[in-house]
Amino acid sequence: MSPHSAKNFVYFAADHQQGKTKDENSISEQKLQQILETLYRQTIREKTPELEDLEQIIQNSLKSSDDEKLESQDTDEPSQDESFSITKYLMTKGYLRDEKNWLTNKGFFEIGNKILHDVMKNLSSDEFGSHNTNSFGDGNVTIDTTKKFEPGDDIRFLSVPHTILNSVQRISKTEKVSFPISIDTDDLEKFETIEDVRVAVVYCIDLSSTMKSILGKGGKSRIEAAKKALWSLYALNKKYFPNDSIYVIGFASMASQVNPFDIPFLKTYDANDNFLHYTNYQAAFRLARKILQKNTAQNKRIVMITDGQPSACFIENDSQKNEIISEKPYSNFYSPEETLISKVKKERNMKLDIDKGRLVYLCYRYKKVDPKINERTAFEAKRCKRDGIEIDTIVVSDEGELLDYIKELEQGLKGKTYHINHENMDKVLVHDYLAKTRKILSSKQNI
Repeated sequence: MSPHSAKNFVYFAADHQQGKTKDENSISEQKLQQILETLYRQTIREKTPELEDLEQIIQNSLKSSDDEKLESQDTDEPSQDESFSITKYLMTKGYLRDEKNWLTNKGFFEIGNKILHDVMKNLSSDEFGSHNTNSFGDGNVTIDTTKKFEPGDDIRFLSVPHTILNSVQRISKTEKVSFPISIDTDDLEKFETIEDVRVAVVYCIDLSSTMKSILGKGGKSRIEAAKKALWSLYALNKKYFPNDSIYVIGFASMASQVNPFDIPFLKTYDANDNFLHYTNYQAAFRLARKILQKNTAQNKRIVMITDGQPSACFIENDSQKNEIISEKPYSNFYSPEETLISKVKKERNMKLDIDKGRLVYLCYRYKKVDPKINERTAFEAKRCKRDGIEIDTIVVSDEGELLDYIKELEQGLKGKTYHINHENMDKVLVHDYLAKTRKILSSKQNI
């Protein structure tokens, strides 16, 4: 067969202008990136705007940007008709949808990858890479290194380039190399493989009322920082570690599993939400354990992101309730009504994890944890530990009492506590995910 040459191929230049409408040509790539940046800033806010308000917000953002560039540079950007709708254009391109949570999966990943890029460029290059391992052997994931092919090895992993090179080197030692060449069994070389070790992580994000607190100079709230961190983390997971599983739970007095694509639209509870704004670690642990029990990954982990001590727990029966009442006659017990459950489902796209007959015991103590709440929280965490689930906690608060409580809880679980500035939570979370999974794989391979 004759070798290929450039004459064998015909190249066609695509005429991007042909057959397109005026609307489709009205937004350049540069302007699209500006729009995506505006969408990111709007979704990450504590109160996300409605779709009908988004058009004016984007127009104002673009106008402000154009005014800044007007005197400093010329632009070939075509002028837009006043009737041109940017939101409708974004819908046709698959970035937006006409729903309450208006960001599509495409829009989610476009923005998520931009966030991830900003996070990763601030991490040193040696902190990022695929899951590493210290030992090699049989498995189902091919890696770049090779070794001699042995009888019984899977021929699918044969490295043809290395094999031919070995034959050429062998022949050249005794005679002139000519084609076709003969291949001996000693020339055969195969790619090495490693076991595909999967990791399942449940991130439990605190949605209690205090998470809306704004700290630092940037004016960003704790919940906004947590949403940004989880958004970039999910983009990282899907891009580089698709075999790993990431789940998200939003918790306050009750816990709910969150669709990862709804992360940008998460918001905290408040006093108008009928006691849902308390903090129930036990609810988060219990739902996370239920999720991980169904996952077949070899390594399972819970990471809790919180800014406050637990102030609620479950009461399973009358005996537990009476025990509390005997010590504190005026204790507060709570069970959400059907109207509230429906409201949460409709407005937040979240289903509260509720068992009939179960009550929530509410008790907020300033800088202290109620003994009954502490007891039931620790019991639930130890159940997770017995199931082989690691628990780590990320604290986004400077409250000394909270740090002391979390450290004491983690000591019993042999877990870790991360006290971080909420403004760099995204970098900490991404780095932690990379480091933790690499550590798991190394220890797994060295057993």
